[in-house]
Amino acid sequence: MSLPRTLIWSSALSALLVAVVVVSAALGYADIGPLEVAYVLLNAIRLPGLDGTSPVWTRPFHFEVASSTALIVRQIRLPRIVLGAIVGFALALAGTVMQGFFRNPMADPSIIGVSSGAAVGAVAFIVLPLSVPFGRAAFAFCGALVAAFAVYAIATEGGRTPVATLLLAGVALQTFLGAVISFLLLNAGDNLETAVYWLMGHLHDSTWGRVRLALPVVVLLFTILIAYARDLNVLLLGEDDAHTLGIEVERTKRVLLATSSVVTAAAVAVAGVIGFVGLIVPHMMRLVVGPDHRVLLPTSALAGATFLVATDTVARSGPAEIPVGIVTAALGAPFFLYLLRKREVHAL
Repeated sequence: MSLPRTLIWSSALSALLVAVVVVSAALGYADIGPLEVAYVLLNAIRLPGLDGTSPVWTRPFHFEVASSTALIVRQIRLPRIVLGAIVGFALALAGTVMQGFFRNPMADPSIIGVSSGAAVGAVAFIVLPLSVPFGRAAFAFCGALVAAFAVYAIATEGGRTPVATLLLAGVALQTFLGAVISFLLLNAGDNLETAVYWLMGHLHDSTWGRVRLALPVVVLLFTILIAYARDLNVLLLGEDDAHTLGIEVERTKRVLLATSSVVTAAAVAVAGVIGFVGLIVPHMMRLVVGPDHRVLLPTSALAGATFLVATDTVARSGPAEIPVGIVTAALGAPFFLYLLRKREVHAL
């Protein structure tokens, strides 16, 4: 029964994502209609074909669109929208895994210090005179992975990694990394504004290059996590029951932890620290589609993509652009408090 439900919900959420993307690409200083945006997107489609015996890519659509309109949509708005969708997809995916892993609806992708590690790496790159390939994104990604590995190493003893110890180690490391970030900011000098802006989470300098960096990582790890959806369902019963049912508990925990950490690292590295997407979106989708991770993982990821594209559209549509992390927090926190008041936040 899970496959038909997954296909139905995923198709509906994919259609919603496409609609939000078209509307978002139409909004901006230049007046572009949604229909023109749709034409640009359709004109960009390439299908494989043959020219005699040689493989070629053909365009099935040839709508008339002004070259300036196509340029604005393809090179200015779409990179930001697509990167926002990837980041939202990744954060909601990681949040879903973390909530299942810890069996706690309050868990999110930053719970084991991944976001704090990325923040240390990015701020260090901004503050210090450093020069490396891929720059800030590379430092943020490496910082996130180091933080995740450190938490795992601290929490693991005798080949076992108790979830409670992992959680406490993550909280302790987040506190320490917060102090490191504060020290770096204190010595940031002229780079303080840049560092603080990055910490707020933003998509304003998105490029197709960043999309090409993040997309393969997120797609690959999404495939791995989908393969472990059933195991994650079984882990919800408890580690002893999962072991009885044939799950290699410690190995599965390592894979889930490592994969969700890398997904989070990829998202934070290209967009900064964007909160609440990985907390509120999985919880909302769990209320709608239920706790089965074979359905919950893809639907939460698609809902996260849609949510971040929509919130970033709000962030850039006012008189002055604001970081999208502010908007996600401003929208997410009141809604979560509403759920608390309605008593709809419960144990998994």
